[in-house]
Amino acid sequence: MKSRRKFIEKVAISTAGLSLVGWNSPNYLMHLHNPASKEPKLKVALMGLGSYANRVAKAMQQCNKAIITGLISGTPEKLETWGEKYNVPKESRYNYENFDAIANNPNIDAVYIITPNALHHDQTIRVAKAGKHVICEKPMAISAREGKEMVDACKKAGVKLLVGYRMHFEPNTLEVVNMRKQGDFGKIDFFQGLSGFNIGDPNQWRLDKALAGGGALVDIGIYSINGARYMVGEEPIWVTAQETKTNPEKFKEGVDETIQFQLGFPSGAVASCLSTYAMNNLDKFFLNGAKGFAQLHPATGYGPIKGSTHLKALTEDHTPQQTLQMDAMADILLKGTEPAIPVNGEEGLKDLKIIEAIYKAVDQSKKITLTL
Repeated sequence: MKSRRKFIEKVAISTAGLSLVGWNSPNYLMHLHNPASKEPKLKVALMGLGSYANRVAKAMQQCNKAIITGLISGTPEKLETWGEKYNVPKESRYNYENFDAIANNPNIDAVYIITPNALHHDQTIRVAKAGKHVICEKPMAISAREGKEMVDACKKAGVKLLVGYRMHFEPNTLEVVNMRKQGDFGKIDFFQGLSGFNIGDPNQWRLDKALAGGGALVDIGIYSINGARYMVGEEPIWVTAQETKTNPEKFKEGVDETIQFQLGFPSGAVASCLSTYAMNNLDKFFLNGAKGFAQLHPATGYGPIKGSTHLKALTEDHTPQQTLQMDAMADILLKGTEPAIPVNGEEGLKDLKIIEAIYKAVDQSKKITLTL
């Protein structure tokens, strides 16, 4: 595939670009503190300057506690353009060959890895060895084995590993979780998660198993997997699943088009979920309990998230989810706070184990027992 070859070629290209300021410039250093509180900001290097990184970077301009201080990319032109746009000096711009040098950069606390899934494992381990915290976009890896190695590497290096679960900080989502914890819905019986969209370019990396590690399930289905866990408030103990593939030319071996899967929980609650690259108009969560219900539609898009419960409409104000995520992660990494819904590496590893069990259930056409 041309897109894959182009990406791999860029990984090896050296960086270029000019900078107007350096590490010790007063104009640069003034950006590293929160002007309102005088507290240090989380200094973040973005790795992989694609479309989602662009969304993160724009949202971070509204952050009070986090700032972009480094860039890592295989495209010299992006490093120059982004460096000038976000005031990142030349010495804080790296390529995929030399980014281990961040170990010597005091103006980087953490690296946000936003590259294709198959690259997360090695990049996380390199960042950890450089002594920097890791924020890794989901899925955390392409296998549970890789995920465990990432968790272990970060622990060994004494750094934290967080996963980009932006919905864990979304206000309407958190309100539903709070209501469930308060008992407003009574005993939870059922959750439904619909996650999917009609994917476009057949040559993109998301349809390349070597880079993506799968298909719709690992990309968009993970929202229903993770959502089932935090909405029900339990860890699943079994899974069943069925796959449908209508276009084997576009969705080749190992790249799933549509999977329906069911999760069972210790309390007896069940979840019924759909993950697809072949349908639009989905993105819906529904939680049902003995006393009431909650629904979110859209549930996991970039917002605003909308929904209601049997008691009220969900009307929390919308702020870019990545803004909320990065400010919250700054508190986690700098202050040791604990979020209402975990975003650590262990959380990401649980989702990887469930993904593997779903694929196994498809292959074996039987219920698979889960041990998370």
